[in-house]
Amino acid sequence: MSSSFSWSRLIRFVDENGAVRYGDVVEERPASEMIGTKVDTLDGDPFGAMTRTHQQATVTKILCPLESTPIFMCIGLNYRQHANEANLTIAEHPVVFTKPADALNSPLDDVTVFLDIQSQLDYEGELCVIIGKDGKNIPEAEALDYVLGYAAGNDVSARKFQLPPFSGGQFCYGKSFDGFAPVGPCIVSKTLIADPQTLDLVTRVDGELRQQTSTADMIWTVKQIIAHLSRGTTLRKGTIIMTGTPSGVGLFTPNGLLKDGSVVEVSISRVGSIQNKMVFE
Repeated sequence: MSSSFSWSRLIRFVDENGAVRYGDVVEERPASEMIGTKVDTLDGDPFGAMTRTHQQATVTKILCPLESTPIFMCIGLNYRQHANEANLTIAEHPVVFTKPADALNSPLDDVTVFLDIQSQLDYEGELCVIIGKDGKNIPEAEALDYVLGYAAGNDVSARKFQLPPFSGGQFCYGKSFDGFAPVGPCIVSKTLIADPQTLDLVTRVDGELRQQTSTADMIWTVKQIIAHLSRGTTLRKGTIIMTGTPSGVGLFTPNGLLKDGSVVEVSISRVGSIQNKMVFE
């Protein structure tokens, strides 16, 4: 996994010639502010060797930093303040659910919302952990060795199909629709974030502050989550772990649920921000 040391903030983008490229962004910035800028380009595989081309290209469109993912592994109810607002008891072990590969979305693209899932549409700003190499039964002390880097994400949620009576007690279906997981704007190398429990997460809807919490409020740390998810199970490289959302989701905010045209911005310190508009079909 030598690639993690050859770049600091890995982006995937379309250049001025319409080619899809990888680039290295030297400083934290929102996805929207990357458009029109020049970046150093890279060749290779994010999970293998990457080399600098010693050339620059202009960013015309920001893509998800990962071309694909085998699966999203997601943690529910992982912030103490969120557990308090939901009036829910903290479980003995992490609450785990999944999102499929087709939920992956880019940091500035629209989230298309099918007619049946438009009511009770919600946002969940989250820190995403990108797994860099396959691992199984990973000890907590070695967990961060398996991390490629970190990104911001939005676990878009159709509460209608997450909550009773429609859900049957499961989370997956209401969170698994196509494009319901924007991720980006880059993958920040783990060499730049020694401790993922020291980041500040902020979510805004149409410019209004909704979530503002430190990852120090997590009930289970990134290390503990990786160890738990790899228990008897192979975590494949490219897996995206969504580590849970803080308090302030729309469900518990007066008039807080998303509408057609709502724009959700998720920002994480030292990572950057993503911004996606909800578009009802």
